[in-house]
Amino acid sequence: MKNKNEEYYPKWCEQAPPEGTYRSILKWGDPKEFKHPNKRLYALMKEQFNMTDEDFKTPQKMGLEKVQYDVPISLSNEQISKFREFVGEENVKTDDYTRLEVAYGKTMIDLMRLREGIVENIPDIVLYPRDKEDIKKIVKYCHEQEIPVYIYGGGSSVTRGVECVKGGISLDMRKHMKKVLNFNEKNQTITVEAGMSGPDLEKTLNDAPKLFNAKRQYTCGHFPQSFEYSCVGGWVVTRGAGQNSTYFGKIEDMVICQEYVTPVGIIKTEEFPANATGPSIDEIMIGSEGAYGVLVNVTLKIFRHMPENQRRFSYIFKTWDDAMEAAREIMQGQFGYPSVFRLSDPEETDVAMKLYGVEGTILDKIMNLKGYKKGERCLFLGFTDGEKSFTKVVKRKVHKICKKYGAMYTTGYVTKNWEHGRFRDPYMREDLQDYGVMTDTLECSVTWDTMKKVHEGVRAYCKSRPNTVCMTHMSHVYPQGANLYFIFIAKMNEIDEYLEYQSGILDNIQKYGAAMSHHHGIGKMTAPWLEGQLGIEQMEVFKTLKKHFDPKNIMNPGGTLGLDMKDSEKRFLREDIKRSELKMESIK
Repeated sequence: MKNKNEEYYPKWCEQAPPEGTYRSILKWGDPKEFKHPNKRLYALMKEQFNMTDEDFKTPQKMGLEKVQYDVPISLSNEQISKFREFVGEENVKTDDYTRLEVAYGKTMIDLMRLREGIVENIPDIVLYPRDKEDIKKIVKYCHEQEIPVYIYGGGSSVTRGVECVKGGISLDMRKHMKKVLNFNEKNQTITVEAGMSGPDLEKTLNDAPKLFNAKRQYTCGHFPQSFEYSCVGGWVVTRGAGQNSTYFGKIEDMVICQEYVTPVGIIKTEEFPANATGPSIDEIMIGSEGAYGVLVNVTLKIFRHMPENQRRFSYIFKTWDDAMEAAREIMQGQFGYPSVFRLSDPEETDVAMKLYGVEGTILDKIMNLKGYKKGERCLFLGFTDGEKSFTKVVKRKVHKICKKYGAMYTTGYVTKNWEHGRFRDPYMREDLQDYGVMTDTLECSVTWDTMKKVHEGVRAYCKSRPNTVCMTHMSHVYPQGANLYFIFIAKMNEIDEYLEYQSGILDNIQKYGAAMSHHHGIGKMTAPWLEGQLGIEQMEVFKTLKKHFDPKNIMNPGGTLGLDMKDSEKRFLREDIKRSELKMESIK
């Protein structure tokens, strides 16, 4: 029985903390003050949103009812029989649960609709293709019959990428399309089917000596935050990035060649390290989000797996300006790049200090005495990958530049703390949403000379809503700029309110001149803003390609990449794009 004076915590706060270093960060403080990081988050939510223990004792609507709805199947019995002929009886599903499972991803609006029991944009049937030959038959038949085709991989889309807006079929790639087709140690490449999951690929490469009689272990180097539930095909068709991309590169840097099944035939590129044979078909297909065809397999670069050479570091800067300048100099120093490079702005840093258990400790007091003040200081953390001497040089150079800009070294313990939750933290948003607390993210790509304007402008809009947290960090960094990743937390559970707020953030990302996405892709969520960033001429190129590959618009139709979107639905906030379009109209 609990003592009446014992603190109350929801069940998600009681999950066993990971083994490791949560106590070590308190080495200058009292170990008795240690609390599970979820308990710190719980305290933060109560403080931020003026909530009490009572608010967390009764969850709001959770959407855990049995999946049951009345959405009729529009395909004919003859058409369904044809699909059964293609893939086998056991690989065709028409039940309510399976149809809904592949219709929603991990976009916040998906989770909100599921809680409310809102079922929309589902396929008529779900197919589990067994191989490329199955997919060729399916796509050919759907083209003839004008049946919409959608593709489902890991289901980790946060841009409404998998919704079956026009019904039709959804190809679930997870069940069968996950085989290794070739491993080439001499070329350091691996060819896999599109449905292979991130963990399966990484385990396969780590186990290469045992599986392929390889001389050493390998890694893909691609670790998005959705790693545990994402798949290789999803990485490629959304032009994704892993958290280690500053060293290993984004997915387009890893793709050697690919094969797609399109309504007009097979697109298969060749395995060359580089070539000069006209515009790159690989670049055209990467990021196409299933709008041109179905990715069936891809050949990726692989890297030597040398975790023993990782060198962790973390620093505190006095200001965001100092931190940005240090980040730019690190990336332009030409001595090599860290693998993980995460630089938090003051608001995110303050939250991190709470969650990592630093706030209130002797370390916190030392930082304040030295001028690293709450509301101004910025946390930079990361680690290196690669050959032993290389990682040593990179860490030493990073240290020198950080000290030049007045940073205080805070050891590798902070980075280890972050690592423990790097793949698990996103799932906390479902627990918080049980009590009406919404957590979501948007991200964009910026250059160094526009970064401050974008950071300040987007944050100003986010904070214009009272009592709202807006944390920002750089998560993928380049010599010419970086990705800015915005995390907003608010007491919000109404769908219309959320959509209005999200649209305002996207408006401001475009208005201040950033790219609408750095690694999440576009999907159907961000599509209204795409032409406003690219301009009409670039969009016409996309549409021309769509007409070639998919003349009947059966591939992921319904707004993907804005390819079949009404003009009235599009958003135009960038002044330079507006002026360009006016000029084009006058020429016409």
